Amino acid sequence: MKVDMHFHLEEGPYSLRWLMRTMQALSATEPTYSNASEKDKDHTLAFAEQLSGLLSGRMQQGCYSEEWLDRYLTTGRSRGIKEFGVVDHLYRFRECRPYYEKHMLLDDSPVGKLQRTWLDQVCVTSLSEFADFITEAKKTRPDLALGVEADFFPGGEAELGELLAQHPWDYVIGSVHFLEGWGFDNPEAKEGFEGRDIVATYAAYYDLLGQACESGLFQIIAHPDNLKLFGFRPQNERELLPLYRQTAEKMTHSGVITEINTGLAYRYPVAESCPSPLFLSVLAEYGVPLTLSSDAHFPDDIGMLLDGALADAVEQGYTELAIFRNRERQMVAIAP
Repeated sequence: MKVDMHFHLEEGPYSLRWLMRTMQALSATEPTYSNASEKDKDHTLAFAEQLSGLLSGRMQQGCYSEEWLDRYLTTGRSRGIKEFGVVDHLYRFRECRPYYEKHMLLDDSPVGKLQRTWLDQVCVTSLSEFADFITEAKKTRPDLALGVEADFFPGGEAELGELLAQHPWDYVIGSVHFLEGWGFDNPEAKEGFEGRDIVATYAAYYDLLGQACESGLFQIIAHPDNLKLFGFRPQNERELLPLYRQTAEKMTHSGVITEINTGLAYRYPVAESCPSPLFLSVLAEYGVPLTLSSDAHFPDDIGMLLDGALADAVEQGYTELAIFRNRERQMVAIAP
């Protein structure tokens, strides 16, 4: 069975590129055009007017609409996905902004100013609106689960727990995107990698990931080596083996699972899924359960590269994948 337990309905900032990418997704998932290549599409004025109308409708309805959600589900089902989990980043919700303001670097330094602008651009919606919309949508879509992706910050466990307790999530994904308040996955802030000791930086990252595992707040740990997204890692990855083993052991003891997340493979310079093949072999050795995630941010990306991820899991001896309902893990057989 193929599952996709980590995809997003929207992600800013709302740039010209975002508008173009949204229109591309609409074109790719519109039944009239979805089976035609770009060169075979009727590039007439009528075609442009239709796409303009679709984009206008998408902007007016927002991302929490059944029409937009069903573009993901219809596309995913056509690609063989049987179970879906939709999430949104916690930093997109106005109710959660104080949590991020407390832990992000938002001072008058260049990185602080950049991140302050970024937070203004992406923190635009309501936690209740998202949770209520998906909770209602689940009633007629039994293959859909409601999740949320929450950043872990040391010392913020109590506040985060209060935020997460407000809604009936099927599962919560814990992620680490910040080191000492610096958002290392922001392309505009990647200069922060310059001059850093690689192994020491990974040690700090895995210390946070270990704390996230042990916090009791999460069912899934997201993309467990995403620090590599811009190619920042040792030439000999085996230097990280002690950290991989340490993290796998903490996952095992705390009862959390992780994912094969293909998002970095098709969206970032490293062009490799998370975890790496070496890290995946360690997770298999320690018996850490897995799920699959395309980390899609647009409906035409759902399920991207999951066939390869599934094959990698099978090669490492996995016979089951995890899905969640009501914070309870269910294991489903990979083979029918």
